[in-house]
Amino acid sequence: MNQPPTTPSSATAICTSITAAGASFRPPELEALTLGFIPLVDAALLVAAREGGFFAAAGLDVSLSRENAWSTLRDKVAAGLLDGAHMLAPLPLAMSLGLSRAPCETLAPMVLGSQGNTLVLSNRYAEGMPPPAPQDPGANARRLRETLAEHLIHGSGTPPRLAMVYPWSCQHFQLRDWLGRGGIDPDSSVELVALPPPRMVDALRDGQIDGFCVGEPWGSLAEHHGVGRIVATGADLWPGHPEKVLGVTASWAKRYPGTLDALIRSLIATAAWLDEVPTATRQTRDWLALPPYLDRSIDHLDDLRLGLAPARQRLTEVLRPCPEAFVAIAEHLDQQLTARGRRLDADTLEDCYSPTAFDRVARPRTQGPEGE
Repeated sequence: MNQPPTTPSSATAICTSITAAGASFRPPELEALTLGFIPLVDAALLVAAREGGFFAAAGLDVSLSRENAWSTLRDKVAAGLLDGAHMLAPLPLAMSLGLSRAPCETLAPMVLGSQGNTLVLSNRYAEGMPPPAPQDPGANARRLRETLAEHLIHGSGTPPRLAMVYPWSCQHFQLRDWLGRGGIDPDSSVELVALPPPRMVDALRDGQIDGFCVGEPWGSLAEHHGVGRIVATGADLWPGHPEKVLGVTASWAKRYPGTLDALIRSLIATAAWLDEVPTATRQTRDWLALPPYLDRSIDHLDDLRLGLAPARQRLTEVLRPCPEAFVAIAEHLDQQLTARGRRLDADTLEDCYSPTAFDRVARPRTQGPEGE
């Protein structure tokens, strides 16, 4: 493994510097814990916190468990087999509402990443499409509608099969949004399927799907291998949207408040290091490339490309959760609930994305949109 960029004393100093004035240091109730993650670039804060010594500086011995499907990760958190996890932003809310499984009250005490999704089409469907246009993210969807109309005229009207990572995900909602901007009915003109992120590129190469919406590095990897092209991005469709969060069950947070405080402190410290040290993005990329994490799937990236097109990934800009930041996500989720005869209640949204735990730990300067 690479040498950590911080000494134990400097990691401790960074953890202390981000702590709110007057905040009490409750010792962690758990010395050892396991957090789940899906192999994506926006698991970077967890990986860097472990490899860089930030978890250890907060008194935590954290193991990271690679899970390849969001449903598996969800079930392990709900069952207590994982103490918490890197989660899709809508997932804690979906778990609390009992969507796709029994209800399990789940909280998102910290944002781990914003933006970062790419929408990829096979070369067949992306032919003639220009790169994503931030000023008109639906432009290529309109071109896809024209292509589908031509196929129908010529008797090759099999709907394209497009993959997203999980039914209750920004990727699913952004894919539907993009199709809608092109005048394509996502329920009748295409076939939508769920696939784990690591399977996307191979499935596209093998002709099992015709496109997908997924977080990095899988979209840029498809382009790198020449099996598809990025035709739209989540950053253009939903600028600034929260994409991943730290997720823990409400019962776990109540039982281990000192451990949760230590987790939040160490992850904020990791974000501060990633912001402030010029070599940090390359070092973090190298850690992500280790076999326990993303392995060779990230070898085509020189570093994390934070803020750069096409994905414009953000890992450190907004860490503080607040219900207002999740309203757009909740509206799309509510549309899906309405189709099932249910509605989303505001109290569940407020509880799920409350900033209370974050504010208990962090200085105001590290807080979300209002505090930055």
